[in-house]
Amino acid sequence: MVTALMLLAGSNLVAQVYSNKEVGKKNEVLIDSIKNTTWPYALPILGKKATSAGFNLPYPMGINVNYLWQRSDIVIENLRVGFNHGPMHDLSEVIRFDDATSNANAVNIRPDFWLLPFLNIYGIFARSNPSTEVDFGIYVPDADGNWNNVLSLNTEANFNATTFGFGVTPTIGVGGGWIALDMNFTWSDIPELQDPAFATVLGPRMGKSFKFRRPDQNIAIWVGGFRLHINTGTNGSVQLNEIFPTQDLQQKVDNGAVRVEDSRQQVDTWWGGLTPAEQKNPVNAAKYETANRALDAAGRFINSLDQALNDEQYASVQYSLDKRQKNMWNFIVGSQYQYNKHWMLRLEIGFFGSRQQLLGGLQYRFGI
Repeated sequence: MVTALMLLAGSNLVAQVYSNKEVGKKNEVLIDSIKNTTWPYALPILGKKATSAGFNLPYPMGINVNYLWQRSDIVIENLRVGFNHGPMHDLSEVIRFDDATSNANAVNIRPDFWLLPFLNIYGIFARSNPSTEVDFGIYVPDADGNWNNVLSLNTEANFNATTFGFGVTPTIGVGGGWIALDMNFTWSDIPELQDPAFATVLGPRMGKSFKFRRPDQNIAIWVGGFRLHINTGTNGSVQLNEIFPTQDLQQKVDNGAVRVEDSRQQVDTWWGGLTPAEQKNPVNAAKYETANRALDAAGRFINSLDQALNDEQYASVQYSLDKRQKNMWNFIVGSQYQYNKHWMLRLEIGFFGSRQQLLGGLQYRFGI
């Protein structure tokens, strides 16, 4: 069984620049300079009006290079698995997930431009190495109705992904304080998945910039939130030996088959020991039906896995599942050093909830 999940998405990719309304007596010279200077670029639209009103605008064009690491807990549901393009087995009733995490390392390039003085638009192009680690067990009931683990497995799948997308960021600042709402939409192409993984990110932030002696040099700090939503359905195919460790796997499968048969005998013995009246009892009948359904599902899965192991040259795993973030939101803090209006260096950390992330980026801005 494999879960392939692209969790890097777009993160909050905007290096923090914004249109800032300069205020205060100590900035009177700067304010007069901005108002008396004609904005020389075609973008943003209304750029000349914004500068005449005292807004200090960033250069309209930019290019960002970012590195992102992310680890996130995921929830997997409605799992179906098949081997060598054979029948798909519904494991929803018999599988229990102990742990499911997704990791991603990515490098992305983000070109952007200011369409309006308070609206930034950008594209996303990324290459990444996502991986998914899952620990799970197959459980079946015994004659007493207790569910017991008959087969424990762990998988680790590593992939290469190409991501593309776009985003928008409304933002505004007054006196160095600012608010921003980053929104982006990404599609990640992973060869092992039938369809690209779609993700949306929402990242509200608020912060403050502190100037140095040079008016174009500052450091900004901010806090905010990060909301990641991924498409729930996933279908794909991978090679068996790429996700399951081969050491002791055959022995585990053999032991699992024995345990399933032991449980089946216990259930049959219990059922056979009931009187006809007791067998007609709805509670006992439902218990027997549930046990047989679970034992059949576990048995078919273990038998198919055993056959795939004995045909390793062609062993592949097909799967479909629904997955979601354990927690959609987490907290972020960040800082950016602006050397001048051309160059910025940024660091952002996300934590709390079930996701941790780290982003570092370099931005260059220019006008045309």
